[in-house]
Amino acid sequence: MLGFLFNERECRELDYVLRKELDEMLFDLNDKRIDADIKVAIESRYKTVFRMYARLASPKEISRYARNRMHH
Repeated sequence: MLGFLFNERECRELDYVLRKELDEMLFDLNDKRIDADIKVAIESRYKTVFRMYARLASPKEISRYARNRMHH
């Protein structure tokens, strides 16, 4: 495990980057043109990025990106 110390500005930037990445992955997961195998890889990455975001965000913000387990 690694630890990082970020100042307030860096935390806001990390929050922004993670949200944008989650938004992009959600868009791709809902795109019917993308192959199922690719979606499995995106879903795996989504879980990792979501866990990172969950460490920074409020419960309200986290709920915005929580995926329904029925999507699998």
